[in-house]
Amino acid sequence: MRVIVTGGAGFIGSALVRYLVLDRGWDVLNVDKLTYAANLQSLSSLTDKSNYRFVLADICDADAINRVFAEFRPDAVMHLAAESHVDRSITSPAEFIKTNILGTHVLLEASRHYWNGLGAEGRKAFRFLHVSTDEVYGSLADGGFFVESTAYDPRSPYSASKASSDHLVSAWRETYGLPALITNCSNNYGPYHFPEKLIPLVLLNALEKRPLPVYGDGRQVRDWLYVEDHVKALTMVLERGRVGETYNIGGRAPMENISVVERICDVLDSLRPDGESRRGLITFVPDRPGHDRRYAIDPSKIETELGWRAEKTFDDGIAATVEWYLSNEWWWRPLRDKVYAGNRLGLLQTPMPEDVARAESVV
Repeated sequence: MRVIVTGGAGFIGSALVRYLVLDRGWDVLNVDKLTYAANLQSLSSLTDKSNYRFVLADICDADAINRVFAEFRPDAVMHLAAESHVDRSITSPAEFIKTNILGTHVLLEASRHYWNGLGAEGRKAFRFLHVSTDEVYGSLADGGFFVESTAYDPRSPYSASKASSDHLVSAWRETYGLPALITNCSNNYGPYHFPEKLIPLVLLNALEKRPLPVYGDGRQVRDWLYVEDHVKALTMVLERGRVGETYNIGGRAPMENISVVERICDVLDSLRPDGESRRGLITFVPDRPGHDRRYAIDPSKIETELGWRAEKTFDDGIAATVEWYLSNEWWWRPLRDKVYAGNRLGLLQTPMPEDVARAESVV
């Protein structure tokens, strides 16, 4: 299997590339622009692998993307390249529109022209998998779950840009016949996660005994999915999913944000005790604009049709994640010191003391 993975130096993308190269033995071409959240150190274990290649390219660059297709001749595309941080989309939406919408259009057109030039067997076998988010569905009422037929209702520039890209993929399937599939996943966590997101940021702040600000009342609910479970699901959808279908991928682990933060503190206290409980660092701060109240995915379709199940419980996954960060400071320390120090993002104004703003946690 020869696969182009876009965004393969990001958090989920790098986990996918490692899995495909090391566990599945596929030939993988990683196309990544190497923005602030990308990190080739996450792929250092692949340096000597003959079935792995990296190309520095922007998915908005049609000439570069067309060259990639012509030279690599893929059997499939797994499209993960995206601007993905909600808080950054609030203050800088233009990059989200460019990469997530216009970049997806470029990739779809390159895929379509390449696919049209294949022989009958190649056209039949080719797949385009678009990896998206549950945030396109908006905010859930208590007790509800997102299913594949849930109406789209994006509430942030990020989720609106991802909803737009989803619709483009569906349109290219219906209009041009491109054999495409879509997945919408819940919040991922695990090793190699850039420290602007909730779990790694809270973990590193707690390790350094800095404040752990929590948005609003902390009762917002997110559904958590261990990243290695996610990439196995993506591979299964690519291999066995029905063309034209959407598959929701979730870990059946909806939790309030405050509970997640408390669990991180408890695990860290157990593994590296340092006097008083780190729960004492929790600080409630003003909520972010347009903060969705609840996400939760019903993954019954992928479980029933394809036989996928999340293997990691949240307790096991968060313990493994904390242990990984404690053992791999070589990976996160340069990011913490030189790329992102933990300052709050997505503020329309600064409504809090500077010391708390620097340590803001995010979802």
